[in-house]
Amino acid sequence: MNFSINKTEISLKNPTAITIGTFDGVHIGHQKIIERLVDAAKQRNLESTILTFFPHPRMVLQQNVDLKLINTIAERIEILKNSGIDNLIVYPFSKEFSRLHAQEYIEKILKGKLNAKRVIIGYDHHFGKNRTADIEDLKKFGEKYDFEVEEISKQDIDDVSVSSTKIRKALKNGNIEKANRYLGKPFMLTGEVVKGRQLGKKLGYPTANLFIEEKYKLIPKQGVYIVKSKIEEKEYFGMMNIGTNPTVGGMEQTIETFFFDLDADLYGKTLQIHLLKRIRDEKKFANTTELITAMKEDEIFTKKYLQKFKMK
Repeated sequence: MNFSINKTEISLKNPTAITIGTFDGVHIGHQKIIERLVDAAKQRNLESTILTFFPHPRMVLQQNVDLKLINTIAERIEILKNSGIDNLIVYPFSKEFSRLHAQEYIEKILKGKLNAKRVIIGYDHHFGKNRTADIEDLKKFGEKYDFEVEEISKQDIDDVSVSSTKIRKALKNGNIEKANRYLGKPFMLTGEVVKGRQLGKKLGYPTANLFIEEKYKLIPKQGVYIVKSKIEEKEYFGMMNIGTNPTVGGMEQTIETFFFDLDADLYGKTLQIHLLKRIRDEKKFANTTELITAMKEDEIFTKKYLQKFKMK
């Protein structure tokens, strides 16, 4: 697999079938496009290629907008690398790049760097300076520069009726199960386990405190979640609290996970934790005794849920 991250010097020698997009979340709509790309490439003996961008264009062009993304770039790369494609190009998006006229973009990048012979793209795709060129322009460029354009129709895209915007909204509302249905997989949080206040240990629920370096990563609504994670090749389940721990005077938001049946030193390890279900809001209890009682109830609920979940 040819794999290029944030490099402008790319040269794909073999002809390619290509699709283009930000692919935040790599949701079921994206997956449908990628499946079509892989099939089309195989039929025509082309290399299936995804061109995606980082930073997200809106992070560069609308810096006053605090855009949160479903995936960090590392998560997006991991998912796309496992999607069956031949080439993944993560192209650095900059103001300079955004000023490329449509013809320059086609000539220098799609043809010059990526050797495109077939471009598979949504009906509403826009490109070039100020996004002034559309699918019809792309088809005209195809005739000039010798590549075919396959248009994904409005009906096909609407059939999936999912978007990264809808998923972000579901996550912000704490509707993790809806977000996971749209994603076609559980939403993930990836970070390093760091030392916290170690209050969980005192309460009988020692937790892994997750530090997420990427400030643009969307953190779901505060509350208690059922989660799973693969740690040293074994799957563990547990409960995650996203919040400020108001009962014990917490101020800053933390992401803490108590794993069942796990007795290990996780400090310094990078964990990828998948969120399965939201149990409840974070609450301020009158005292730690009430907090421990609530956590025990959460544990009973979680274990009952997981019995059904594991049977699916």
